[in-house]
Amino acid sequence: MNVRALFFGYDELSSRGADFGRALLRLGAGLAIALAHGMGKVPPSSGFIERVGEMGFPAPVLFAWLSGLAEFGAGLLLAIGLATRPAALYVALNMCVVFFIAHGGDSFGQRERPFLFLAIFLFFALSGGGRYSVDRFARGRP
Repeated sequence: MNVRALFFGYDELSSRGADFGRALLRLGAGLAIALAHGMGKVPPSSGFIERVGEMGFPAPVLFAWLSGLAEFGAGLLLAIGLATRPAALYVALNMCVVFFIAHGGDSFGQRERPFLFLAIFLFFALSGGGRYSVDRFARGRP
């Protein structure tokens, strides 16, 4: 492989590298949202339910569960690449709530993490899980 192909080419190797990078991003972001943010919300604590109610949601218990399941359950689905697009859309919608409502009055520096998660999960909602995902194997394309 030459240097030009490494930096500017779209040959087979760089394509596989991009697919591997996509899988690493999906795995890392899915596990991060599931384990660092979602696991503690399933089941939702009374404090989390109260905070959801303070945001104006009509059924705070239901919406707290939906948020916890988005982060934990859909995060795990994303990590393995199963039902990637709907799972990513579910988490992206949850991150919209976090970014625009839960932390709406905070500075952008304090809202940076939900913004980055939102961008990552929108990417996967639009592009799918990629070559190294359970979705691809389920479609019969190993």
